[in-house]
Amino acid sequence: MRATSPDERFQSILFANPGDSGGADARPEPPCFRDLNLDQVVAAIKAGRDEYNLQPFFYAPLTNVAAIEYRHDIMRDLERKALFQSIKAFSNRLRDMRQLLSASEKSHYKYQKERWHLNAVAVYCNATATLLRDLRRLNPASRGLRGFLCFLTEYTASVPFTALRQETEQLLAGLSGIRYNLLICDGRVTVSPGAGERDYSADVEAAFAKFKQGAPRDYLLEYRPASGMNHVAAAVLEFVARLNPDVFTPLLAFCERHKDFVAQTVADFDREIQFYIAWIEYADRFKQAGLKFCYPRMLDDCKNVSSRAGFDLALAGKLVQEHKAVVCNDFALNGSERVCVVTGPNQGGKTTFARTFGQLHHLACLGLPVPGIEAQLFLGDHLFTHFERLEDITNLRGKLRDDLDRIRHIFDQATPNSVIIMNEVFSSTTIKDAVYLSKQIMARILQSDLLCVWVTFLDELASFDNRIVSLVAAVAPDNPTRRTYKIERKPADGCAYALAIAAQYGLTPARIQERIRR
Repeated sequence: MRATSPDERFQSILFANPGDSGGADARPEPPCFRDLNLDQVVAAIKAGRDEYNLQPFFYAPLTNVAAIEYRHDIMRDLERKALFQSIKAFSNRLRDMRQLLSASEKSHYKYQKERWHLNAVAVYCNATATLLRDLRRLNPASRGLRGFLCFLTEYTASVPFTALRQETEQLLAGLSGIRYNLLICDGRVTVSPGAGERDYSADVEAAFAKFKQGAPRDYLLEYRPASGMNHVAAAVLEFVARLNPDVFTPLLAFCERHKDFVAQTVADFDREIQFYIAWIEYADRFKQAGLKFCYPRMLDDCKNVSSRAGFDLALAGKLVQEHKAVVCNDFALNGSERVCVVTGPNQGGKTTFARTFGQLHHLACLGLPVPGIEAQLFLGDHLFTHFERLEDITNLRGKLRDDLDRIRHIFDQATPNSVIIMNEVFSSTTIKDAVYLSKQIMARILQSDLLCVWVTFLDELASFDNRIVSLVAAVAPDNPTRRTYKIERKPADGCAYALAIAAQYGLTPARIQERIRR
């Protein structure tokens, strides 16, 4: 392994530079999450990992391409099965360590409390040393994991760690070497030092070996921290400690000195690496169903965005679980194109497409692989959404006024580097007013040079400006009532769709007139 230069010294496995974090832990859930169903996605990713508090990491998009590439490189390293399994095993051992510490804190008996604490230290030392050995052998390529390897090399060679590990091993050896006798008679228990009596267990096993039939069932139960200790066992342990002060006195002093034995950098790594582990295990569910993920090319100076075979993660999660097919879609905005206007029949996949566009951009700004075969996405500064909501009678405003206030709030915050997702706005007013208002807002979006996806029932918007791309939710050619959920790049054809439906049911003007004549 080559030496790490000073500018590569390890800071964080999530953030290439300290300034990249931007107070991630204090970030609330972004307002766009519920509209894009990203709250459902994050809930599925972090399931079973509540102890790590991963949500804030998914709320904090990165702000520069280098920070995103830093995560991409680590994710590529973790795609190596051996490396992934090694780091996951490390995390599992530290979870065991925390369980031992929890058992120690909950114990009411002094010596049991200290023994659980000693075991926790032993697990920590062994896990850290094992991870160091594995990383040296597997030689990761990413700057992040190389930096952590260098940190572990220095940390495990330091005097505090080597002394901690050596003292732990000595105490464990001392406890393992203790022998004592119990004499139980007339309700009394007497504890005395072991006098080197012979262990007859081997003789008993040999005597009964001739009766053995097949592999014996193991009736021994593992003693777990949660099993606790009763007062009799605690009294016995107290007497054993009195008989062996040379072991138990140092044990008490050891636990007092090493209350906080976990290095903060190791603890931070254990938490932050879960961001990657959780994503990889989440994405594997989709990969097993034949869906693809890719590392997007991120742009911060160009708005030519595209995606091939992208899909809505929240919807796909439900469909995969139900063993149903997931429909993927493409999009592309090139040159001066800035807005996708999506029209077509209801329940045809328009809103799902809009959510996909938003999800891809947010996930890409987190430095994660995104759904699809390939993608080129824009590193925006904000992702805004405006989805139709039920009227709130408590705010004493009509639905139209509420829509306008929400849109004004977006424009007050948006910059030319923002991305906006609009879904079915102004459905509460007349067509004439909806067209007028929508064109005013569209003009503002184009003037601000914003990237936008706008789902609408107004075909007029699709041809409002040459910077707008018209997308249509397709239907089956032979059956216009059947949705394909494919979004196609073509002129808005709402009238053609209506005529197709009318033709299918014999309701065209010509057919109606013919039926009247008959």
